[in-house]
Amino acid sequence: MELSPQQVAQIVLMGHELIRAEGELRAFVAAMPEDERAELVALYWVGRGSFEPEDWEEAVATALAEATTPTADYLLGSPHFADHLEAGAEAMGIDITDVEEDLL
Repeated sequence: MELSPQQVAQIVLMGHELIRAEGELRAFVAAMPEDERAELVALYWVGRGSFEPEDWEEAVATALAEATTPTADYLLGSPHFADHLEAGAEAMGIDITDVEEDLL
């Protein structure tokens, strides 16, 4: 996985603070390489239950193939995207708890 726990934690924190951080979140995600944006969407899908962790490669491939809107727009279309990213990270065995605490 190219996506780092720090990136996931940062996006989750910005997602929980959208009123203050929406512009920052949009810029952060837009600056990510395409493969990391696909992994972010795949992680979101794992967190909401659309894919299982063992189907990670398929989720990433699907995210790459189906990318038709900017990633930030897609994620912001779900009011609970930050929660889904947290759940996806947990399901994939990525611990973002310490990173989140460091960012606060």
